Amino acid sequence: MSETVLYDYWRSSASYRVRIALNNLGESYRSVPVDLLAKAHKAPGHLVRNPQGLVPVLEIDGERFTQSLAIIEYLAETRATSGFLPDDAIGRQRVRSLSYAIAMDIHPVCNLSVVSHVMANAEDSEAARRNWMRKFIGEGLAAFERLLDHSATGRFCHGDMPTMADFCLVPQVYNARRWDVDISACPRLVAIDQNCAEIEAFARAHPDRTPR
Repeated sequence: MSETVLYDYWRSSASYRVRIALNNLGESYRSVPVDLLAKAHKAPGHLVRNPQGLVPVLEIDGERFTQSLAIIEYLAETRATSGFLPDDAIGRQRVRSLSYAIAMDIHPVCNLSVVSHVMANAEDSEAARRNWMRKFIGEGLAAFERLLDHSATGRFCHGDMPTMADFCLVPQVYNARRWDVDISACPRLVAIDQNCAEIEAFARAHPDRTPR
């Protein structure tokens, strides 16, 4: 069987999601750091792996996959005991909706390429970056908190077992704290993040425990 390899960056939210998923499965993998600040993701070798010049890239089952949520859904479909998505269609829709609210609405406007462009067109680049992150992460998580006001929310985003939605939430809360975003008005998501932190699969995926 071929080795599972994750081309990864320690602070990448998308990579963080996939690390959590792999750890939850107990899937062993080798992490290969791709230094975004050194522009290693734009190097010819990485562009062969992913023409978009993004991380993560996962080599598994003899194939090469990109896009974090597509990777997680592949794992959900091929590992019968994953539990990443609920068994019922309504539950799956809700988990996907929560996941997309972060991965497709908050994350894209806060990724490195967008923020670098914002900084390049500002007189005070650091202040521009900080204000940008606080605005979009703060507003996005406030909306996410309202989405959690739902009967299906339990100890985790959907019920009492972690799903793909939690894999997306935890990295975004990490980013919120990194940029000093005030999430004091978001008690549900703060509690869910704490519940996740107590699970070893989440703890091992944390950026502080990831090769750089």
